[in-house]
Amino acid sequence: MNEILSTGRGEPTEPTPPAAPAGAAPPVRRQLPSFLVIGVLSTVFCLALFVLLRLVASPQVANLTALAVSAVANTAANRRFTFGITGSEGAVRHQLQGAVAFLIGLGLSSGALALLDVAVPHASRTVEVTGLVVANGLATVVRFVLAKLWVFRTR
Repeated sequence: MNEILSTGRGEPTEPTPPAAPAGAAPPVRRQLPSFLVIGVLSTVFCLALFVLLRLVASPQVANLTALAVSAVANTAANRRFTFGITGSEGAVRHQLQGAVAFLIGLGLSSGALALLDVAVPHASRTVEVTGLVVANGLATVVRFVLAKLWVFRTR
């Protein structure tokens, strides 16, 4: 099937590879950079919000609030830019499925803060944020796998 095509002017051209089916997800090598950029931006936003909320709230309340706010934006951005899904069809379902990833991230980050409270009582904000960065890194791996295989899976 590697036929040489003609432009009509006698010049040979290579055949055009078949287009991906409509609605097909981009390959992983194209998804990972977008997922990582969105993840970094979401993490920076989440950590900044956490630090601000820590002025008036406990570590757990600040973490829950910051994660919840950033998770909705993260799911919407990944839906559009990483997995190429546009329009409103399935958006609510994707947010609800994204909530599972949020709960896993919440469990990891809350656990890290609780462990930190036991190991280093009265830890500085820098130590708290460092613990959250580690927990968020683990949650990111889980989030990508869930997004790829379950949340934004194309049929």
